[in-house]
Amino acid sequence: MQEYAVSNFSYTSFILTGFSGPKEWRQLLFIPFLLIFLLSVAANCVLMFIIVSHRSLHSPMYLLICAMSFVDISTIIFSVPNMLFSLLLSWNRISLLGCLVQMFFIHIAGTFQSTILLWMALDRYFAICTPLHYSEHMVFSAFLKFVIAPVLRNVILILLVVSLAGNLQYCQSNEIDHCFCEHMALVTLACGPIHVNNAVGLITIFWIPTADFLLIIVSYIKIFVSVFKSGKSSQKALSTCITHIMVMTVSIIFLLTAFLFYRIKNNLSSNSRAIISVTYLLIPGCFNPIIYGIRTKEIRQQVMKKVRCGKVARCK
Repeated sequence: MQEYAVSNFSYTSFILTGFSGPKEWRQLLFIPFLLIFLLSVAANCVLMFIIVSHRSLHSPMYLLICAMSFVDISTIIFSVPNMLFSLLLSWNRISLLGCLVQMFFIHIAGTFQSTILLWMALDRYFAICTPLHYSEHMVFSAFLKFVIAPVLRNVILILLVVSLAGNLQYCQSNEIDHCFCEHMALVTLACGPIHVNNAVGLITIFWIPTADFLLIIVSYIKIFVSVFKSGKSSQKALSTCITHIMVMTVSIIFLLTAFLFYRIKNNLSSNSRAIISVTYLLIPGCFNPIIYGIRTKEIRQQVMKKVRCGKVARCK
């Protein structure tokens, strides 16, 4: 009878132990993470405001940049505030339902980071390789066919991952070796087999970020081949492509680093892995608006106008 009770026991709340150590050390980490969090939210909000408030920036490319900023903010808001409270006030307990909800929103936002980069690559492909038919391809009704399939794919796969994790029984421990609810960090605490969870997780990784990035690479190869074959100078178009490639590279590096360090045996401490994961969430959100703001001429001009208007208003 006792064995039956144990086998049917499952934790309903968990403790996030991503940053362990003295309370003073944890509170010290609160300051830099809070500053990075505020910088990222402010930079992305400014970028979104600049794009939304200027009709000249309502082309597909800039609207996709705006969507990327929204996804970056969403990722940060669903993961970082809980971590900041944990560092400052040691509020590191989370319910199973809260953990699954956080997992869903973090992972769904992460999938759309690569998917939006794919849409950006398609936009540049149509603009450079088929310029005469660009407006036809980018009409919303026409572009919708490139939107529906990836959106359904992302939502269905992430829902499947989270649902399978929610159906497990957790009796090994209620301490999650992470600073937020990541899929593998949670399911490794299950007391039953997790082969299906591992398989679905790997399938999700292959069919979303991996497939997106492969399609992005193919798109940019075709773009560069088309430009070099035509012999025409497309400096502005290539500059935009390079900006997207820079953002894509930053995203890939941090995504793969966070993914591998939680799935491959290594000698890194729990705190080191937590810092890598937080860096994956925070750094792209900080760099993306800066990269787009500096390298995109139209956005840079609008930012400078706002700055000059602000200086004139203060002078008056």
